[in-house]
Amino acid sequence: MKAEDKAAQNHGTFLGFPLEGFGFFTSLLLAAASGFFTFFLVTALSIFALLFWNQFGHHNVNYADTYLYCGFPAAVVVWTIALFVFGSLWIRAKIHAK
Repeated sequence: MKAEDKAAQNHGTFLGFPLEGFGFFTSLLLAAASGFFTFFLVTALSIFALLFWNQFGHHNVNYADTYLYCGFPAAVVVWTIALFVFGSLWIRAKIHAK
């Protein structure tokens, strides 16, 4: 085995995604991307749920509430967790590089 293969085996992965070797901007980009993905996914699902709620329950709830009460809080939670996770991975890589 090559030295690179052994080094790749020693580092952890999650669903094939390496958990080490991120730079500062890569960590920020991954945290932002996960937050945006969560925002749009949760908002889309909540719009469809509200569509069924309004149609079958004969309610009249504004669809803009899904952005404010579902999508935005979910994105803030994921951004907070992602910044903590990717920031700690970046700091750990900086400490181990020395």
